[in-house]
Amino acid sequence: MGIYLSTPKTEKLSEDGENGRVRYGLSSMQGWRATMEDAHAAYPDLDASTSFFGVYDGHGGKVVAKFCAKYLHQQVLKNEAYTAGDLGTSVQKSFFRMDEMMRGQRGWRELAVLGDKINKFTGMIEGLIWSPRSSSDGNDHVDDWAFEEGPHSDFAGPTSGSTACVAIIRNNQLVVANAGDSRCVISRKGQAYNLSRDHKPDLEVEKERILKAGGFIHAGRVNGSLNLARAIGDMEFKQNKFLPPEKQIVTANPDINTVELCDDDDFIVLACDGIWDCMSSQQLVDFIQEQLILESKLSAVCERVLDRCLAPSTAGGEGCDNMTMILVQFKKPITATPSGEQSSSCNQADTEPKPTE
Repeated sequence: MGIYLSTPKTEKLSEDGENGRVRYGLSSMQGWRATMEDAHAAYPDLDASTSFFGVYDGHGGKVVAKFCAKYLHQQVLKNEAYTAGDLGTSVQKSFFRMDEMMRGQRGWRELAVLGDKINKFTGMIEGLIWSPRSSSDGNDHVDDWAFEEGPHSDFAGPTSGSTACVAIIRNNQLVVANAGDSRCVISRKGQAYNLSRDHKPDLEVEKERILKAGGFIHAGRVNGSLNLARAIGDMEFKQNKFLPPEKQIVTANPDINTVELCDDDDFIVLACDGIWDCMSSQQLVDFIQEQLILESKLSAVCERVLDRCLAPSTAGGEGCDNMTMILVQFKKPITATPSGEQSSSCNQADTEPKPTE
């Protein structure tokens, strides 16, 4: 975690897109870190009426973040609750599903292929030997995720992990699901509202669960090592066979926040803690508002945020992390609802505390 390069890698992976409902831009940068462990997903057309955006900040390796970027949105789409219109349940089940899918021979093989070159080669070879359908690219039977015999069939899952912060937009409904300390913020008439909560171990609700599950907190870290209380992966903290997944020392259980969008809503930002360590929610919203006056390309706005957050040296620690940011702008007007509903929905995000940093 603390290994830094002598000079930062400032090359950026950026992307823009739009449809009839939203415009988005994103950018990610390795920065001072020795490896890039962030991943992201942007699907403005998850289906005909739904957009999906996700930021995944890996720790202890990149593979869990990459796994989530590849599979989490697919699981949301395939969940029966999604078909029934229950976005919150479908995304919650998909967070837990990531942990299930990363276990066993199939899970090991998928992670190996997403990992370093040695494991990638081994994973591909094992895929040819052990896979029930050796021609599979991983997308044709994601639903059943067939059990595979093999040398890693008792694989308990990865010891590395990832945050997951996901925003799903359908018509005028926004559903935010979060596990970890990546964050989603909405700008409403220029005011920043947090739509997720950073899951740090010293939060009372997190501390209570950690201690009840047999864990401890030392120096602000779970069992003295992990500075997050919720994450996908991190299977060493999920070994209590007498507890359900949501009550383990570390859980993938996301907070779900549903907001009715209205005409006052400008944009949402999803970003990893590499951004939030450097700027408060309101500072970032203010900076984006300034940039949007000068720049219409949303990925360029994201790039400027990354450059602003990048530290000049590694002396301070802040501004030295991997950085990923997705900016999603709503096209006006938001899907019409009766005016009374709109005004009440505009107050709904006000239940989220205004950042005080």
